Amino acid sequence: MKFRPEKDLVTITAVIAAAALMALNTKTFVNTGGLYPGGVSGLTILIQRVVQLAAGITVPFSVVNILLNTVPVYIGFRFIGRKFTLYSCVMIVLNSVFTDLIPDTFITQDVLLISIFGGIINGLAISICLNAGATSGGTDFISIFLSERSGIDSFNIILACNAVILGVAGLFFGWDKALYSIIFQYTSTTVLRMLYKKFQQSTLFIVTTLPQEVSDAIYAVSHHGATILEGEGSFEHCERNVVYSIVSAAQSKRVIKAVREADPDAFINEVKTQKLIGWFYQPKEE
Repeated sequence: MKFRPEKDLVTITAVIAAAALMALNTKTFVNTGGLYPGGVSGLTILIQRVVQLAAGITVPFSVVNILLNTVPVYIGFRFIGRKFTLYSCVMIVLNSVFTDLIPDTFITQDVLLISIFGGIINGLAISICLNAGATSGGTDFISIFLSERSGIDSFNIILACNAVILGVAGLFFGWDKALYSIIFQYTSTTVLRMLYKKFQQSTLFIVTTLPQEVSDAIYAVSHHGATILEGEGSFEHCERNVVYSIVSAAQSKRVIKAVREADPDAFINEVKTQKLIGWFYQPKEE
């Protein structure tokens, strides 16, 4: 586990900002609308509200949230990366403490607005954390673990699992809150998919007269190989090569830039990869 002062300072700053943003979102939009964010945070809020309803006791958010994160944190240390998990633990603890310290604040009581903008802020906070090299904990660990093991985008799987939490919330506190929570979670997941692309792939078709140079440029940036196909230009009837490669969507801009440097005349078509079967290199978290 290597520490790099400049990079680590950026990560810590991002984690603190994400923790404060997520806690503020919980104490404003989430609590005002009576919503359930999903994942461990949503489960924590559900447990708090059920205990409050049944026994009239207010259980601290930090106690429940940290306890529920013990298994996901173990998965992180065991299968994902120690440094990544360590920063995630900082995120979990800070988010929990901030949530207990920040008072409830009303911004708007329009539940639809709360569901949409609360979901946007939630997705933004999680994206800041993930792009900096940490996670908000809970199902994020499980999602990353499944993505690395299966090579698929598993955020939709986690979204489906959250339906169980919403079902219980609907039974206890009314189906309107559960339905609005679906809007919240969908918005959050959509923002997350837009801003965090590590487990999404892009397919590149590159028409070039310098296939080997282009292939080397792709590998230098992404550590992904390429397939060189022989072809013929239909207009000039001259020899052309097509370099076919699949790279991480998060790396596609840097890969395309490197390809353009290797061959300024290259014709590049980038296509979003819907499904990938087979081995795909994915760098491990530290």
